[in-house]
Amino acid sequence: MNYKNGLSDRRQPAPTPVSLLDENGKAVFGTFDKEFEKIELLKIKDQSFLPDFMNWFRYSCWEAVEVNMKDCVLLTAICFMGLLTTSVTCFYDKETKKVTSWEKTYFLSDKIKVADTLLGGAESVLRDRDFTFECVNHFEKGSAEVKGFAKDKKAGDIRYEVSLQRVCLPSVVSIPFGENKPLYTQKDVFATTGYVEFCGKRYECDESTVSIIDDHKGYYPRKMHYDWVTTMGKKDIDGKEQYFGVNLTRNQSTNQQDYNENIIWFEDKISRLPPVRFEHISYNEWKVRDVYGMVDVDVHIKDRYIRRIAASPIMNVKYHIVYGELSGYVMDEEGNKWSLDGMTAIGEDKSMLY
Repeated sequence: MNYKNGLSDRRQPAPTPVSLLDENGKAVFGTFDKEFEKIELLKIKDQSFLPDFMNWFRYSCWEAVEVNMKDCVLLTAICFMGLLTTSVTCFYDKETKKVTSWEKTYFLSDKIKVADTLLGGAESVLRDRDFTFECVNHFEKGSAEVKGFAKDKKAGDIRYEVSLQRVCLPSVVSIPFGENKPLYTQKDVFATTGYVEFCGKRYECDESTVSIIDDHKGYYPRKMHYDWVTTMGKKDIDGKEQYFGVNLTRNQSTNQQDYNENIIWFEDKISRLPPVRFEHISYNEWKVRDVYGMVDVDVHIKDRYIRRIAASPIMNVKYHIVYGELSGYVMDEEGNKWSLDGMTAIGEDKSMLY
C-alpha cells in the first residue's frame, strides 16, 4: 500500500490569513504556517441553529501547557465552556507512576480569561486564593512565560515557573465540525527553562526538558468525543540530539483526510501524518493506527486524572487525562520510521454532552 495516499495536499501549510473569519463571518479551514493575528470566533455567523448572540453558550476555548521533564510531567490548563470555566493542574511522577491533581470549576464566572491570540503579550489567566495560572504569549518572538500555584489538603501544593522558546515549526489548523463550525488549534514545541516544585521537592528543567503549548478554540457538537495522544523530547537524528515530537488526534472533523492535526515535529520541518483511529484495547492499553502503515503506536497507561460531571440530560462529562509510555513507530513523508519506544505519553479521552 502506498502510504503517501494518506497525505492530502490540503495538509500542506498555507499562508495564514490575518483573521480566522472572513468579512461575512465565515471560518477559513485548512492547515496554516503561523499564528492568526485575529481569531474572534465569538463573532462567527450561523454556526448553529442558535442566534449569533448566543455563540458564547456553545463556544469552548483553552490554553494548555505540557512540560515533559526527566523525572516528571506537568500539565496545566484553563478552559472556558460557556456556562462553565475550569482549570486543572496535574503532576505525574515518572518513578512512582502516579498522578496528583488540582482543579477548580466556576459557574458563570469571569475569574478565567483565555487569551484571544498568541501574540503581543496576550495573557491566559486565573488568579484565585488557592489556584493561579498565568501564561504570557509572545509567539511573534517564539516565546511564552508560564507560572502558577495550586494547593489543597489532599494533594498538597505545587508551584511552577517556566520560560519557553519555540524550537520547531508550529502546527496551526482550522478543522470543520460542520458547514461553519470550526475547531482551531495551534500546538508548538519549546525548549524549556525553569522549575516545578511539588510538595517541597524542586525539579529543575534541563537540556532534556521539552514543552508543548496547545491553544484551542471552537465549536463542538452537543454530543462530542475525541481521543488524543502526544509525546515530545529529543532523539538522535543524523548523529545529533534534536527536538522531536508527535501529535495524534481523532476528533469529529467532517473530512479527516483533508483536515486533521496529526504530525511529526522535527527541528527544521513538520511531517504530515494521515487520519488515525484509537482503539481502547483495555483500560490501560490503547492502540493508534492508520490504514497506510504510517502510524503503529501503542499507549501504555500508568495513571490518569479523571473528571466526571453528571447532570444528564443537560450536561454529562467524562474526561480522562492519561500518562504513561509509548511503543511502536511513526513514519515520516520520506518513508523513514521513527521509534517511539519508551517515550512519554500524555493523552486524553474526552466525551461530553453539553
